[in-house]
Amino acid sequence: MSTTVSTPVPPKDATGQPVRLRQDKGRERFGLARTLRYVALVLGIMVVLVPVYVLFITSFKGAGDASPTRAWNLPETWTMQNWQDAWTALSPALWRTFQMVIPASIIAAFLGSLNGFVLARWSFRGANLVFTLILFGMFIPYQAVMIPLLQIFLDANIPSGVPSLILLHVIYGIPITTLIFRNYYMTIPHELVEASRVDGAGMLRTYWSVILPISVPSFVVVLIWQFTSAWNDFLFAVFFSSSQNGPVTLALNNLANGAMLQNYGVSMAGALFASLPTLVVYIILGKYFVGGLMSGSVKG
Repeated sequence: MSTTVSTPVPPKDATGQPVRLRQDKGRERFGLARTLRYVALVLGIMVVLVPVYVLFITSFKGAGDASPTRAWNLPETWTMQNWQDAWTALSPALWRTFQMVIPASIIAAFLGSLNGFVLARWSFRGANLVFTLILFGMFIPYQAVMIPLLQIFLDANIPSGVPSLILLHVIYGIPITTLIFRNYYMTIPHELVEASRVDGAGMLRTYWSVILPISVPSFVVVLIWQFTSAWNDFLFAVFFSSSQNGPVTLALNNLANGAMLQNYGVSMAGALFASLPTLVVYIILGKYFVGGLMSGSVKG
C-alpha cells in the first residue's frame, strides 16, 4: 500500500499571485543591508588607499616625472634614488625619535599605572578631586601654554631636543594614561587587593606582585597610544628642538620644504619612512589594542 506525500501549496492573494512569506522578506532586507555595508566598506577603503597609492608611486618617480599633473600615472622609469636621498636626510632624525619616543612611552605608562592603581584601589580623602585635576590636563590646548612652558624650560636650563621632548611627552601623557589604567583597575575584584593586605603586603608590594602582572592589556593600549602620539608630534618639536637635534617630523618638514620645488618623490619617500614605525607597531600590537580598551570599559 503506497502513501502519497502532498507538496504544500504556497498561499495566494486575491489575484492568484503567491503571497511572499515574512521569512523571505526578512532575508531580502538582511541581504540588502549587508550589501550596503559592503559598499560603504569598499568606499571607505578607497578613500584611505587612494592617497597611499599616489604617495607610493610618486616615491619611485624621477624629478621630471613627479608632478601634480601626472600624480595618478605610474612612473615612466622606476627609481630608488628618492628612497636613498630620503634615508640619508632622515636617518639621524629617525634615530633621535626612537631615543625620545621609547623612554617617553614607557615612563608615562608606568606613572599612569601607579596613578591609576592608587586612585582606583587605594582610596584616600580627595581622590576624586585629584583625579579630576589630572584629567583637566587633557583639555588644556598646547598652544595656550607653549610660550610660558618654553620659558620655564629655559629658566630650568633643560637641554633642548630629546631631553625636553621626553619630559614634555611624559607630562602630557600622564592624564590619558591615568584615565586608561584607572578604568581598567576599577574592573579588578576588590577581594584581590584585600587578600594581599591580609597577607601583609603594602601598597607598593600589592602593585608590584599582584596588580602589575595582570596589567598587560592596558600597558599595550597605553604604549601604542603614547608611541603614536609622541612620534607624530610636530608642535613640541618646533618649539623645543631644532633641525640638528629634533625628531623626524621636524626633519620631514625641512625635507619637504627643500625638495618641494625640485622632486616630489623625495618628500613622498620621506613621508613613508616617517610613517613606517607607527604602522609596524599597529600591525604587531593592533589586535591587542581594542581588547585592551574594552577590558577597562565596564566601569569608570
